[in-house]
Amino acid sequence: MKRFILFALLLTFPLLFGLNCGGPPPPEPEAPVIEETTPPPVEETKPEPEPEPEPEVIKISESDFMTVYFDFDKYNLVDSAKQALEHNARVLKDNPNVIIKIEGHCDERGTVEYNLSLGEKRAKSAMDYINQLGVGAGRISIISYGKTRPADPRSNEEAWAKNRRCEFRIVSQ
Repeated sequence: MKRFILFALLLTFPLLFGLNCGGPPPPEPEAPVIEETTPPPVEETKPEPEPEPEPEVIKISESDFMTVYFDFDKYNLVDSAKQALEHNARVLKDNPNVIIKIEGHCDERGTVEYNLSLGEKRAKSAMDYINQLGVGAGRISIISYGKTRPADPRSNEEAWAKNRRCEFRIVSQ
């Protein structure tokens, strides 16, 4: 009898604990619904154009400028002085980043004060003419050295003619 009870328990055991032998299988869990979305249209990107190479900066030197010469005791511009200034104006227009200083000089005759004043008038006369030719005033400054910096230290007419001048110095470029 013990066997019978044991056998009955073994048969009823699965029924008691929900072990099902047969019948339809339990439903599978549903997979989540994934909505199909179309990706945004891909914009055709044009390749970046190659940057243009920087223009080669050609530095100029003070030797590119012409010296402007004056008559004795004068600061007015003669034809040769105007031609030199027109050349210098072209150099400046071709090189818009260049800033210059015009130096006014005199020969050794006359007082220090007189020659400083005359050198300044020469430099200003040169600057005004260059401005009239279209070079901005902000790119030019002037200074007078009077007779303190002669180009030729001799004391004769040839040396004095070389010393009555305006020279162009590059401040920056």
